Amino acid sequence: MDDNSTIVVVGGGLAGAKAVEALRDKGFRGQLTLLAGEDLLPYERPPLSKDYLQKGEGLDDATVHAREWYSDNDVDLRLGVRATELDLADRVVTTSAGEELSYDALLLATGAQPRHLDLPGADLDGVLSLRTVSDSDDLREAFRADRDIVIVGGGWIGLETAAAASNAGAKVTVLESLELPLLKVLGPKLAQVFADLHREHGVDLRTGVQVEGFEGTGDVTGVRLAGGEVIPADAVVVGVGAAPDVSLAQGAGLEVDDGIVTDAEGRTSDPNVFAVGDVARFTHPDYPEPIRVEHWANALDHPAAVAAAMLGQDATWDELPYFYTDQYDLGMEYVGLADPDDEVLIRGDLGKREFIAFWLQDGKVVAGMNVNVWDVVDDVKALICSGKQVDRARLADPDVPLDALA
Repeated sequence: MDDNSTIVVVGGGLAGAKAVEALRDKGFRGQLTLLAGEDLLPYERPPLSKDYLQKGEGLDDATVHAREWYSDNDVDLRLGVRATELDLADRVVTTSAGEELSYDALLLATGAQPRHLDLPGADLDGVLSLRTVSDSDDLREAFRADRDIVIVGGGWIGLETAAAASNAGAKVTVLESLELPLLKVLGPKLAQVFADLHREHGVDLRTGVQVEGFEGTGDVTGVRLAGGEVIPADAVVVGVGAAPDVSLAQGAGLEVDDGIVTDAEGRTSDPNVFAVGDVARFTHPDYPEPIRVEHWANALDHPAAVAAAMLGQDATWDELPYFYTDQYDLGMEYVGLADPDDEVLIRGDLGKREFIAFWLQDGKVVAGMNVNVWDVVDDVKALICSGKQVDRARLADPDVPLDALA
């Protein structure tokens, strides 16, 4: 792609901001436009459910680039401007400002949006979700001492917001339809760790329950369960997962299947259009089926490889999925990709919540999660990437260095 070419990046989150950075770093000197739907500079989202939610701090550190970076690097940053239509044949993006932008290559970094519940009362004031800075501000305002906060959903966002509300002194109830929170991610043994953690901090964690609707007139006042019980609520957080924002791609006719389908280089079913970040379902050399990763590390690192592919350069991408969480006094990192029904082996003390959990398939480590044990992620990655069958007794023995096993 030469200096007379035009690239448009759609999506002003971490993935979009890192993509324009990578394009410039890799030598692209043509016209480069970034469409950011929010009015804020592109930022990282993890603080929204952690430090920023609890303390209103850390947003400056989460901003990917200062405003002057975009002008210094000749990036046409358009805040508060969304792409509304995509014409693949003419290579034109129509924006919410009514403009038509031509492109030689297009990168879709449209991310994901919180899933909503199609239930009576879901549009009442005080029924909240978490995706943006504004959402986090609304939650922090709602999380006050002695207020009744109900969290619908026991996934990562549900549990992180429950911890924040509990730390603020609110009375917190978490409603989860499965037998345990995080069951489909971690399996029963590790999911129980998080259930115990929240109950020990005073959270009323109710599992195996179904929500039928929300009560109130104007403002939400309660959550109605199957069977008729109404749980009082001054505010409700709906944390039932996120859906990839494929509306633009789908409207244009790109292949979509739980995300925008791409090859290993991030190229979609149209050779001039690429996708990256939460919205991309891509081929990975370590996994038999395409994967979609909704985590910070993927949005941070994957854009460099996709940017290289857009410029016709080497685009190797083999990083393992990685994510982390902080809840109360528990800090956790997870690397790899496992089925929750895989064999689980524990190194350390599960009861004290100081351990490393390993998921094994055919005797090989495919994922690891360290809880309040630090500086081990690289060693866990090495174990996974080695593809070796492990000695289970040595793997479980804290006195055996992990690097000796890889």
